[in-house]
Parts: sequence; structure tokens; C-alpha cells
Amino acid sequence: MSEKYKVRNPEGLYFVTFTVVNWIDVFVKSIYKHLLINSLKYCQENKGLVVYAYVIMSSHIHAIFSSKDGFALEETIRDFKKKTSKEIIKLIKEYPESRRDWLLRCFKLAADKTKRGVNYKVWQDGFHPIELDSNQKILQRLEYIHQNTVKEEIVMNVEDYRYSSAVNYADGIGELEVDKLL
Repeated sequence: MSEKYKVRNPEGLYFVTFTVVNWIDVFVKSIYKHLLINSLKYCQENKGLVVYAYVIMSSHIHAIFSSKDGFALEETIRDFKKKTSKEIIKLIKEYPESRRDWLLRCFKLAADKTKRGVNYKVWQDGFHPIELDSNQKILQRLEYIHQNTVKEEIVMNVEDYRYSSAVNYADGIGELEVDKLL
């Protein structure tokens, strides 16, 4: 991991991005998005993850996280990515997926390029943590996360996208409970 992208402050607030290898659009079906939501809930309940904002796009996730109760953010994210990788592959194999063979082949090719001895690689390495150490940075990243779906013309209003914390910030009930910022 680059020296620029490291969790240096264990109590810090971080903007993070997880990207699928080769930017493959995996999260186009709700079953995959719900898998991610459930995994994030698990990390909130069992791994000290605090979620302030998030958006699940078709090939990546943006979020603002911190860690509590002595848990290390980078370890929680590592475990999240490892667990969701296995579950995504399992769903692709079990769920009626028109792109099954292609997806598995892509993830197999990505795994073959590593020396880790895994059969499939779903996530790119790293998560590019950027510490948000000012209100200006927090507001900028929060806006970026929530505007992503409008910018990509998925919805017209940020609060209309189900797999984003924008609905929470609009005083609705989202798929995932978040700790609102500011």
C-alpha cells in the first residue's frame, strides 16, 4: 500500500473506497448489494465499525468510516473484503446469474495474477483511506458520496437511492444505520 494511503490515526475518520477488480459491474442486482449491507451491519455489531456515510455503486463503494472499541479499521476492512469476496463468488455460483461464466472467469484471471493462492479475486487491493481531519473535508466527501448516484444518472434526487446513506441524512430510514456527521 502506498505511504500516502495508510490509517495513521486509529481514532480518525476516514473516507475509503473499495473497488471491484477491473471495475467490473457486480453490484447491479440487489442480491449483491444486500450482501454488502448485511456484511457492513455485521462489522458494525461485531467489529467496531462506525459508518457515517456510504454509497454502493455498480463497481465500487465509497464510505466514511471510523473504528471503536479497540478494533483496527484496516483489519475490519480486510475481514469485510475477504468475507464478501467469498460470499459474492458463492452467490454468483448459486443465484441465476446470466453473466456467471464471464464473472467467474474474470475473477479467476485476477486471482491468477496474484501470489496468494486464492481461486478468485473480487476486490482490488487496498482501500485508499483518506483522513478527514476538518469539517471542510468531511462536508466535501459527504457531498461526493451522496451525489455519486445523481452524477451517474441513477437517480434524480440523492435520497431516492436505496443503497446510500443519503436517505438517512434526509431523515428517512436507510438500509443501513449510520452515525450522522455534523
